Formats: sequence, C-alpha cells, structure tokens
Amino acid sequence: MTRYADIPKPIRSGLVVVDPDHGTPQRVIVLQFNPDTLERSIAPQSAGDSGDAGGGGTGSGDRNEALRLKGPAQETWKFTAEIDATDQLEIAAPDGIHPQLAVLEMLVQPTTAQLRAATRLAQNGSIEISPIEMPLTLFTWGSKRVMPVRLTELSVNESAFDVHLNPIRASLSVGMKILTFSDLPAGHRGADLYMAHLAQKERLAAAARGGGLGAPGLGGAGLPTGRG
Repeated sequence: MTRYADIPKPIRSGLVVVDPDHGTPQRVIVLQFNPDTLERSIAPQSAGDSGDAGGGGTGSGDRNEALRLKGPAQETWKFTAEIDATDQLEIAAPDGIHPQLAVLEMLVQPTTAQLRAATRLAQNGSIEISPIEMPLTLFTWGSKRVMPVRLTELSVNESAFDVHLNPIRASLSVGMKILTFSDLPAGHRGADLYMAHLAQKERLAAAARGGGLGAPGLGGAGLPTGRG
C-alpha cells in the first residue's frame, strides 16, 4: 500500500531576484502552485528577413543571408499562477495575500529610495538621469530551465476577500521575456546565466534520438539534388 510519505514532493517553480554584482540571491519567490500550462513563443533573429530577393520571386531578404542568424532567438513565456490563502489555513495571514502580490509587483516597480534619489539628482540640476536599473530576475522551472527574464506583463484577478477586504485568492497572468546576451551589457552576470541556459538546451538536443532517412521516405533515393 502506497503511503503519502512515499510520494515525491514536487519541485516548485518560481522567481529568484539576484544581485547582479555579486550573484547572491536577494529574494526567492516560490509559486504556491505550479502552473498547469506554459505558453512559449520563439522568434528567430534572421539576418535576411526584409526587402525583396529579386529575380521575380516572392521571397524576402538577401539570398546570401537566408540561413544566417543575427543573434539568439527572442523567446517569451506566459503562464497563469494561483495564490490562495485558504489553502494554507495553518499559516497566519492577517493581510491576506497582499504580501505575495506586493512581492511580485515590486519586480516591475522602482523602490521609493530609487525614486527619491532620482528626484534629488533632478533637483541638483543633473543634465541626464539614467533609467533606474532593476535587480536581475531569474525564472526557474526545474533544474533544466533557469534563465534571466524581464517581466513584461502582470495581470491580477482577485476573486475572494476576507472581512477586512484583504484579497485571499487571486489568479495571475504573467508574461516574461527571456533576456539573452544580446539584451545585456558585456560581462553582465545575466548574460553568463543565459549562456548556461543555452548550453543546457544544446546538451538536451544532443541527447535526442535521431531518425533515419527512411522515416520520411528518403532512404533509397537519398536527398533530392534539384537536377533534372
């Protein structure tokens, strides 16, 4: 008879806020429930994707650039996460899920200290004020998917409240852009983390079983040459 203790505890997905200078984690945000689905969009950065190829064809771009890439593919992720205080009745929640929501929202908000510092620079007559830099954020989905990201979308649907109108249940729609080494300054820790993520993809691709030419019906004739 299977006991509950024998069932492996699932690994939780989440976000890790990292100090880019020292690489030390500043905060770990563990999702209460793993999302049921992940929507991923991957757009290759092709070199020859504009203009007409000439010769009366309908292709676009320089023919010499058709198979060239300008850099890493642009990848975006979307998922829906759930937060429910009623699922953790043994944990005191006097503020409902306000703290959990605030942690996620601060990933796309500058701090009051940063805003005050920018205001002081403006009052002192600084000609140019650099945009506020946020901490490096990593998204983790198991050990094989750890990547630097920038949150591009955070939509909150609060669906239940306690007697003090604190939210106690919410659904979050989260959109992220994977940051590649093309998006980050040279030597940035996030660029190194992206390279490690890409190397993991290469290892997984190398482990995939290859097929033979017979499967697509090319076993006997081989590849077509295009010659009559």
